[in-house]
Amino acid sequence: MQKKKSPAAAVKRIFGKKWVRMLLVLLILAGAAWIALPRVLVMIQQPSGETENVLTATVERRTIESSMTGSSTLEALDTYEVTATVTGDVIEANFEEGDTVQEGDVLYRIDTDDADEDIESAQTNLERMQERYNDALEDYNEAAETYASLNYTADDSYYIETLYVKDGDSIQNGTIIADIYDDSVMTLKVPFLTGYADQIEVGMEAQVTISETNETLAGTVSAVSSLPQTTSGGSIVRMVSIEVDNPGGLSTANTASATVDGMPCSGDGSFTPILDEQLTADLAADIATVTVAEGSHVNAGDTLFTLDSESVTDQLENVESALETAEENLEDAQTQLENQQDRLADYEITAPISGQIISKLSKVGDTLGTSSSSSTNTMALIYDMSALTFEMSVDEMDILNVEAGQTVEVTADALEGQTFTGVVTNVSLSSSYSNGVTNYPVTVRIDEIGDLLPGMNVTGKIIIEQSEDALAIPAEALMRGNQVYVQDDSVTESVDGVPAGFRAVEVETGLISTDYVEILSGLEEGDVVYIDPTTSTGSNAGMMGMMPGGMGGGMPGGGGGMPGGGGGMPGGGGMGGGPGGF
Repeated sequence: MQKKKSPAAAVKRIFGKKWVRMLLVLLILAGAAWIALPRVLVMIQQPSGETENVLTATVERRTIESSMTGSSTLEALDTYEVTATVTGDVIEANFEEGDTVQEGDVLYRIDTDDADEDIESAQTNLERMQERYNDALEDYNEAAETYASLNYTADDSYYIETLYVKDGDSIQNGTIIADIYDDSVMTLKVPFLTGYADQIEVGMEAQVTISETNETLAGTVSAVSSLPQTTSGGSIVRMVSIEVDNPGGLSTANTASATVDGMPCSGDGSFTPILDEQLTADLAADIATVTVAEGSHVNAGDTLFTLDSESVTDQLENVESALETAEENLEDAQTQLENQQDRLADYEITAPISGQIISKLSKVGDTLGTSSSSSTNTMALIYDMSALTFEMSVDEMDILNVEAGQTVEVTADALEGQTFTGVVTNVSLSSSYSNGVTNYPVTVRIDEIGDLLPGMNVTGKIIIEQSEDALAIPAEALMRGNQVYVQDDSVTESVDGVPAGFRAVEVETGLISTDYVEILSGLEEGDVVYIDPTTSTGSNAGMMGMMPGGMGGGMPGGGGGMPGGGGGMPGGGGMGGGPGGF
């Protein structure tokens, strides 16, 4: 007798063992997803007497939030590459990789021999520039005094013997102006025996006897030579100079003898005028008018010639410019010395930030090259691990909803199940354009970093808006025109594709997220609303809502089998708290 085959056997015969196993797995997964969603599949009695499976949800209170997400890689709060701006040998580096350092801690010390030489050279240059400035200042003061008047005057009384300049001539410092002569006082030089000369002093009175006339004149000792000389007779003498007022007849042709305090000279001497020399200019300028002539006698203060005013102005500007240049050079030299002294601090390299030593690339004994190459060679790398940051890319449609201070929920791929809190610290306007969308970088900071490390991949979720204890429905329950269909057994006709048993209600909405809509008015907690399976965002709910005939049994504890079973999930009843079977 042929045994009656069970429904399971029939299914197995139709689909095969493999298909049965796959179907059971799908049912289990769909059931788990269904429980997690506030949607219920119910059977509605239609006017025709037939029943129809309908997807519904219950109006309930929950927290609704609108958010955006972005993924990136973590970075340390601050990263600093330690470099040197000087050259020399590394003589100290008392730290290791992994050490924690504080800002200002000494990391490296560099030998200062080169710096000491530079400072010495700068000091020498400063002293030289100081001397040049002093000379320029002296020249300026002299010029200011010299050119205070346009009159060039005589310093003493004398005769103009020969005149070498004329109106319009240009003179420089040292230009010969005239031969000048003054014989109002004559100087007599006579020899005295060394024994007498030792007793003669400047200022002593002398009696001078003119050889040609035996006339005696009073004189005064003006100089006593210390150089001994030997006469033709073998005597050792020294020359004594005596000044005598010229009564009018003395000339260089006259000779005379002299006695000083009763001590006679040892021979006659000749006269020379007190002044017989060339007058040279001590300034540069153009002569406007010469006011003296050859043979003229001038007294101290008399004008010899006048200066052209324009040339005087030019000369004053020249010495002033020279003084300014000398002053600038002096200041530059002072600055160079200060810079060299300040550079001594660069030979002690300190930590610019507090943090952890990630890498140590230079050690004691290493030689740093030229300053330019040293500044580009990393000696050590420091991470500030007091916080971590990452950058989210936010598109132009959402960027206006992001601002500094917003909280960010952060998860890391490497730390499953852990959530961290970050804060938006900067919304940059430095945008980038790609595939028709403009994106803006948003910086997020995490202070409580836990096990997070730089380089980890993280995802940040920014809560744009949140409503707590809000009356909510699934987003797919909201129809066009802000209408929601509420369960009402008094409705016996299907309207616009909505099955009988539901009536349209216009609602006022608040916050709308991906999954839920906040209801401000029009519904009450506990109302049952219709969900159109063709617009449902819940993939499992949509699949279940479209299964023909319903699939209720088959699971452990359920009643009946497939198809047309009555039981549901374990303990009877339907998924999500609905009636048994569907």
